[in-house]
Amino acid sequence: MARIAGVNIPLDKKIEVALTYIYGIGQSLSKEIITKADVDPEKKVKELSEPEINDLRKSIESNYKVEGELRRVILLNIKRLKEINCYRGGRHVKGLPSRGQRTKTNSRTVRGNVRKTAGSGRKQSAQKT
Repeated sequence: MARIAGVNIPLDKKIEVALTYIYGIGQSLSKEIITKADVDPEKKVKELSEPEINDLRKSIESNYKVEGELRRVILLNIKRLKEINCYRGGRHVKGLPSRGQRTKTNSRTVRGNVRKTAGSGRKQSAQKT
């Protein structure tokens, strides 16, 4: 079982796709890592040799912030925004979108699926008028 950056990557997928299971690595970064490590992108994880896996592991851990370290950095950035009381920090505190999205009609998931329309909770009347 291949374990890179504390994540068990799936054995039956191509290495290019399998690396995206690591938090902080997308497809473009995965391609970049594979070319730097001189690994064939068409190989599946179970076909890789132990030195190839070690090369990938070393290049990821030395050059990129992934998994726990990246999550910690993101949380510290959000915490800093909250402490300096900037606009984005206030949006994070209130649990609202912080990147300029509209909130009148969208962002139901962020606001807790609140529905405040006129007839949304009304019961059907017993007789027709």
